[in-house]
Amino acid sequence: MGQFFIRLFSNYCLVAAICGWLLAQILKVFTGIFKLQSFSIRALLFGTGGMPSSHTAAVTALCTAIAIKEGVGSTIFALSAIFTIIVMIDAMGVRRETGLQAKALNLIFSEWALDNEPENFDRHFKELIGHTPLQVFCGAIVGVGTAFLLLLFPVFHNLL
Repeated sequence: MGQFFIRLFSNYCLVAAICGWLLAQILKVFTGIFKLQSFSIRALLFGTGGMPSSHTAAVTALCTAIAIKEGVGSTIFALSAIFTIIVMIDAMGVRRETGLQAKALNLIFSEWALDNEPENFDRHFKELIGHTPLQVFCGAIVGVGTAFLLLLFPVFHNLL
């Protein structure tokens, strides 16, 4: 069992993806404090939307790690590159539109609740779901940087 965990936590590609996501989530807290003047541990661990995109950071870290480890000519790199592109486009497209629609619905429902019985309506849709192109770009920078920074750790020196 101990060997399993040693292999798991020395898996460069997996560690890169997890660290990319975690670093983006931590940065998101600081950018959120700067923008909203508030702090939320829930946003740190489970938040979506915001700067930078943690989904993008995770998949670009994974893709970069695979490129470093397996080479850009490998099948697994091609798979991860397509996966990364899909995640990034989805973050800026469908997920962002969903957030804008939620914002519009919340506005409609709040106006409706003023004219009707507000106690009968307590639903608030999550508005911060998707990302702007800048948030996705910054997430990609975090992800690529994370994959390269991990190479400084001795456990991953065999990849160089």
